[in-house]
Amino acid sequence: MLLAAAASLLAAPKAFANTPPRAATLDWALLETLLASGANVVAAPELVQYRQVAVTPAAGSGIADLGLRGSPNLERLPGLRPDIIFNSNFYAWADPLLARIAPVESLPIYVPGTDPWVMAEKAAFAIGERLSLPGAARMVETVNDQVATLAPLLKARGIGPVLPVNLGDARHLRVFGGDSLFGQALRRLGIENAWGGATSYSAMAPVGIETLAAMPDAFILFIGPHARTAFDTMRASAFWNALPQAASGRYLETGSVNPYGGLPSAQRFVTLLAQGLGIHES
Repeated sequence: MLLAAAASLLAAPKAFANTPPRAATLDWALLETLLASGANVVAAPELVQYRQVAVTPAAGSGIADLGLRGSPNLERLPGLRPDIIFNSNFYAWADPLLARIAPVESLPIYVPGTDPWVMAEKAAFAIGERLSLPGAARMVETVNDQVATLAPLLKARGIGPVLPVNLGDARHLRVFGGDSLFGQALRRLGIENAWGGATSYSAMAPVGIETLAAMPDAFILFIGPHARTAFDTMRASAFWNALPQAASGRYLETGSVNPYGGLPSAQRFVTLLAQGLGIHES
C-alpha cells in the first residue's frame, strides 16, 4: 500500500512547478539546518519534543509530525509529497524505504573520529547547494563570525577549564567530551574542556556527581534540558554544597540545547554561554 501510494504521487505532475522543493527529514540536526537555511520543510519527527529540546530554529505548525524518530510513520510521508528527504547515519536503516518515496540525501554529522562542527558545516553547505538556498552559507558565516567575536571576550573572563554536563537525575551526569558539539564549540572559543576522559559518541553517561569532586578547578556548565526537581535536589545536597564551585559560584545553568544538533544548536550553545556570563556582542 505504501509503495503504491508513493508511486502514484511521484508520477503525478507537481501542482506548482516553481515552488521551493518540499523537504523532509528524520534527523533533528538536519531539521535545524534546513529551517535555519530557509528550506520548505514539510515533515519531521517528534516536533513537540524538538520544540522543547532544540527550541530554535522554530518548527512551524505547517510541518507534519512523523512521530518517533526511531519508528517514524512512513505511511504518512508519501501523502506529504516531499521532493527530497534528508537523512543521517543515525537513521540509515530507513534509507531503502525512504528512497521509494523521494530521493534521499544522507548527511552524517555525528561520526566517531570526526569533528561534528566540521560535519555540521558540510551538511549546511550540501543542503544549500542541493536546494539552492544561499541562507545556508550565510548561516555558517554568521555562526563562525559570532564565535570569532565572543572568543576574546570569553578569554578575558578567564572561566576555563569548563566542564560541560547534562544532569540526568540528582546523582548522575552526562559529560561532553572534545568530540561533542559542545566540546568543539568550547575549543573554537579558546576554552579548555575540563573533561579529558574517554567518551562514547561525544558523551560519557552516566557518571556519578562524585566525579565533580575530582575537578575542583573546573567551571561547571549545566546544559539543559534536565528536570527542575533534579537540579534543585542536587543543589540542596550536602555533597554539592561542599564543592568549591558551589561556594564560589563557579557554575552556570543554561537553557535547553540539542546535544546532537547542527550549527544552529552550536550557535544557541555559544549564545547561552555568553549571555549566562553577562557577555554581550558589541
